[in-house]
Amino acid sequence: MTYTVDVARGAEVLARGGLVAIPTETVYGLGADAHQPEAVRRIFAVKGRPTTHPLIVHLAHVDALAHWARTIPPFARRLADVLMPGPLTLILPRADHVSDAVTGGRDTVGLRVPRHPLAIALIEALSLARGESHAGIAAPSANRFGSVSPTTAAHVHADLEGEDVGVLDGGSCEVGLESTIVDCAAADAGPSILRVGGIPRELIEEVLGAPVPLATEGPSRAPGMMASHYAPRARVVIATRETIDDAIAHARASGLRVASLARGATHADRSITMSTNEAALARDLYATLRALDGEGLDVIVVELPEARGLGLAIADRLTRASR
Repeated sequence: MTYTVDVARGAEVLARGGLVAIPTETVYGLGADAHQPEAVRRIFAVKGRPTTHPLIVHLAHVDALAHWARTIPPFARRLADVLMPGPLTLILPRADHVSDAVTGGRDTVGLRVPRHPLAIALIEALSLARGESHAGIAAPSANRFGSVSPTTAAHVHADLEGEDVGVLDGGSCEVGLESTIVDCAAADAGPSILRVGGIPRELIEEVLGAPVPLATEGPSRAPGMMASHYAPRARVVIATRETIDDAIAHARASGLRVASLARGATHADRSITMSTNEAALARDLYATLRALDGEGLDVIVVELPEARGLGLAIADRLTRASR
């Protein structure tokens, strides 16, 4: 059974090899002490996640990057100095002590400093319990693998009911989408974006003063790169403003209950108008998909936002949910 913990209790659970769901500004993560491989492996069992799929290690401060990474290229240091704490993950060459359980056997590790006071307090409390200054919490999203990420503690309790997992309640997530992942492992090649997320591509390019390519398809080198991911129980159908009415009519003709998530009202059984504010749309996206599942809808027809700013990450999540 899941159970609620405070920071002190959560640190005790982690230190003894247990799991704790942690709030971050992006989504809730299912955390284990990153220094304990057996605890980390239990994350995969609880989620039903492939063990070759790497995890992200959450740190309390930017200085801890040097403990977990073998090297940090200058452009990665620049991103960390400007954008951390925040919804940014850097892929860096792993230090020798980082276990294969965390990296999926890769020679790289994903590192981030979350922008949530309870997450930071929990990592610091774990450091104190371990008697060291650079503890890390390895954590993917706190849900079953491939499904919609949780953005409230209630989502975690619902998804992981029956599992021996502590839940640290930090309220609703501020950003609502996973972190942007930037591959910084090859200093000579420069950075590339493996997963679009809470920090827009445009901001990363502004910080670095140069274009940064997208590498969001292909082999799964980081979390969230699988073609099918972030999916509610209802089938997600992608449409345009011109085709959305036909898509709704087609689904309803088959006797299905249909919802729409679009820029304007539709004739769906449940019509939700997209916010014109990208940050608000991102923050509420997963909660909206979960709510529609709770209403027993069969199909969700979605109109993608413009592929710029946070709209690019929102479109990415909806597209992967539809596959």
